[in-house]
Amino acid sequence: MWTDKQRGLRVSQEELLCKNACGYYGNPAWKGFCSKCWRERSRPPGSQRQDTRPSSDGAPPTFSKFEEKKNIEKGRRISTVRRLFWGSSSPPKPQETSESHTKMLKAYESLEPGDFTGFLKILRSPSSQRLQSRCTAFLNTMEAYHNLQIQKQSDLVQDFYQSFAEYFRSFPETQVTQIMEHVEKLIMTRLHKWVFCHDSCDDEQKDLALQRRIRSLNWVTPQMLSVPFPDEDTPVTGDPFLPAITAIIEMDAKRAPQDKLACVSKCSQHIFEALSTSNNEPANADDFLTSLVYVVLKANPPRLHSNMQYMIRFGLPHSLMAGESGYYFTNLSCAVAFIEKLDGPALNLSPEQFDGYMRGQRAPAALKRQQKANGTQKLLEELQGRQEKLHQGVDALNMHLQKWVQVVNSQLDEATSQFDKVQKEITAQTEASEVVTSSAEDGSQQKEEEQ
Repeated sequence: MWTDKQRGLRVSQEELLCKNACGYYGNPAWKGFCSKCWRERSRPPGSQRQDTRPSSDGAPPTFSKFEEKKNIEKGRRISTVRRLFWGSSSPPKPQETSESHTKMLKAYESLEPGDFTGFLKILRSPSSQRLQSRCTAFLNTMEAYHNLQIQKQSDLVQDFYQSFAEYFRSFPETQVTQIMEHVEKLIMTRLHKWVFCHDSCDDEQKDLALQRRIRSLNWVTPQMLSVPFPDEDTPVTGDPFLPAITAIIEMDAKRAPQDKLACVSKCSQHIFEALSTSNNEPANADDFLTSLVYVVLKANPPRLHSNMQYMIRFGLPHSLMAGESGYYFTNLSCAVAFIEKLDGPALNLSPEQFDGYMRGQRAPAALKRQQKANGTQKLLEELQGRQEKLHQGVDALNMHLQKWVQVVNSQLDEATSQFDKVQKEITAQTEASEVVTSSAEDGSQQKEEEQ
């Protein structure tokens, strides 16, 4: 059985975590680090405390003079751009002693989770005029400088998130997270058209390359990936992963990073639901990842690379580093990396077989069985349609017969009633003639007696 074959895709929980062992999820786009550790490593050496601990991959934490000079120059450029937005190299600190600030904090404390409309109402209130002005100025400036390099724009947006969160540092962490999700949705819905698939990066070319790669792997079957799928003896009722495929395709239509990430979470949840119905055993991490690879191959989501980079650059860091959403996004990144490097051994195929499938010279036997099953399913659907039409014809004939019986019965009742009337008239006439005859005989008999 194909279930007995060795899986070509195995990723442990430790491999999904950050290489710095900080407890957060890493990402291939960050070289295996989480967002926080990656940004700390990317900062200029003079902007943070020197970390003398060796990295998890054994590389010493030292840099060459050329790299130090390059990072320092990069930091200067970012600081120069920041001054365009804030008027200084760092965002100004909020004044918490003012009465309006206290009133504003009370308004945000009463905000319900997920109430984006309520957030906009509070932001437009007089007590939040400073925050509203900061958001407006930031959006206007970002639109005016939309030709900046995409990484600079990402840094500016992340700096804005941190500056905005400073206003609510007295709040619980969960409440600050909810407020910042509203801020992200407000900011990035406006900036989406300026920063998504930016001209300064090669996202569009990578999207096309990934789409061509996925299209060339359209022959890969669930059995090759060891995806728990209904057996051949089980009646085919459609692809159980279709809701997950639909959810991942919907991701491109969203604008806010959190909405795109919600599509990834929705897709993953549908995968777990499909696994629970297709397999008697509880789904594990290997089953989920291989199923996610299958879903991506079947869906071939539009602009997948650009959407993932958009979430990495402009999404809230905690959404991609922790929790269910971070776990799902990390697995999606691993699935894409697996597809890009997919080869024969990962599918339990020889290099010659893999090359033959890629050139379209042969089709796997499992694929032929699947096509045969699809043909059988179409035939069953056609027969079912004929049977339904037959049932409809029988029902129509029954109704016609019932109406005909009703008409015959009514006609028979009418004939019976007319026959009864005629019978009564004949009886009456007979009785009348008998009375006349008897009276005539009595009269003749009386005349004879008189004579």
